Amino acid sequence: MKYIVNEGCIGCGLCEATCPEVFSMSDAGVAVAIESEVLEEVLDTAAEAKEGCPVGAIEEA
Repeated sequence: MKYIVNEGCIGCGLCEATCPEVFSMSDAGVAVAIESEVLEEVLDTAAEAKEGCPVGAIEEA
């Protein structure tokens, strides 16, 4: 499973706070997801970050 962050990101940082193994904040102030497959041990927290995004900017890729 992979995730992407679309252009709707408002840079709130909730995804990074929830699952820093997958999401981080870019120099532009918006979230980005790792490009590799999400490790099994963080699948649940990555899904929690997706569900918690206030603007629905995280998508499964």
